[in-house]
Amino acid sequence: MDIDTALDFVRANPRGILATRRRNGDAQQSPVLAALDGTGRLLISTRETAVKVRNLRRTPRASLCVITERFFGPWVQLTGRVEIVPLPEAMDLLVDYYRRISGEHENWDEYRAAMEREHRCVVVLVPEEAGPSISG
Repeated sequence: MDIDTALDFVRANPRGILATRRRNGDAQQSPVLAALDGTGRLLISTRETAVKVRNLRRTPRASLCVITERFFGPWVQLTGRVEIVPLPEAMDLLVDYYRRISGEHENWDEYRAAMEREHRCVVVLVPEEAGPSISG
């Protein structure tokens, strides 16, 4: 599967499982919502204190398995390098993320205050590989 086809799938299906690496090499998996930005990057909102953030600061690569709302059925996996964008730099990305998944917020000032209160950051995944490339 090529990356553009996988990104089209993500655009319509934001639910996924993000896999990062623990210090001992084991996988750590987290359910997330992913938004596709205008340049083909995947945006994931999370808290600075999350285990996935700690893992990604140590090893800045991740895989995201994206599924449909029905769970069973088509799916894609995207793997690539990751950048963590903290506040205050993350605020515009957090607003973009929200708009792409949920549309307009009824009170953007309230939303921004919540993002600061929750110590949010954005995980930006730049896809380098997509799959599945075979089935069976």
